[in-house]
Amino acid sequence: MGLIGGDERADQAPPPRSPGRRRALEVLTAHGAGCELRLLLRDGRGLWGLLSLLRSEGGRAFGPDDAERLARISSPLITLLRRYATAGEPRTARPYLPAGVVIVGADNEVRSLTPEARAWLGEIDPAHGMAPEWMPMVAMREITLAARRHLIDPSAPAPVACSPAAFLGRRVAVHAQPLDADGTGDVAVILQEATGDLLLPVFSAWHGLTARERQIVQHLHSGAAPKQIARSLSVSPHTVNTHVKTVFRKTGVSGRDELLATLGA
Repeated sequence: MGLIGGDERADQAPPPRSPGRRRALEVLTAHGAGCELRLLLRDGRGLWGLLSLLRSEGGRAFGPDDAERLARISSPLITLLRRYATAGEPRTARPYLPAGVVIVGADNEVRSLTPEARAWLGEIDPAHGMAPEWMPMVAMREITLAARRHLIDPSAPAPVACSPAAFLGRRVAVHAQPLDADGTGDVAVILQEATGDLLLPVFSAWHGLTARERQIVQHLHSGAAPKQIARSLSVSPHTVNTHVKTVFRKTGVSGRDELLATLGA
């Protein structure tokens, strides 16, 4: 839970402001907002999203009661997002798009992009009704800032995001890498099909796979047979087959071929 602007009351001394907090307040003010309340939607399976509520400048600020009410709806929101993420598994082939690269400058503005990246951005063009008008710009900046943070602090979330198939009829992976040693210069943002090892972590979270089940899916994806997997994990073939059946049930597939097709193998 995060509160920006709401804890700065006229009868209290304002808290110390970090550069990131100052920038956030500047953005809020520039858009006529006085405060923002954020709720990170996270459970044992992973991070599902971020809910952000804004109040206009001059209006009543968010407070602890608002935060408490928002926290109470986090569980049903996560359930809805999980259903959304798993509801639209791709069953029909879409035209393949090669990976595209966007170069974002130190000011977090796009400097250049490859033709392949233009094709990807065309997929989520707000004019097509596939995304809100603000989404491409905000998503590009968020992944860029995440890459800069991760370089400075490796414990920060990795700058990788995968969208579910329900959004565009295909899974899209976006990840970013700073092009300098300190993360203050250009950042390369890569857009590509989310398949295989790139997809597996979020796919496992979406479907609630355990760490062992994810291991087995990874072995299946690499082409290993159940007996080979059993030897590798020092378990019996019966145990592997039991895990495989559980994976099929959780992911809604009928067999290994359909599972690998879902992962884009």
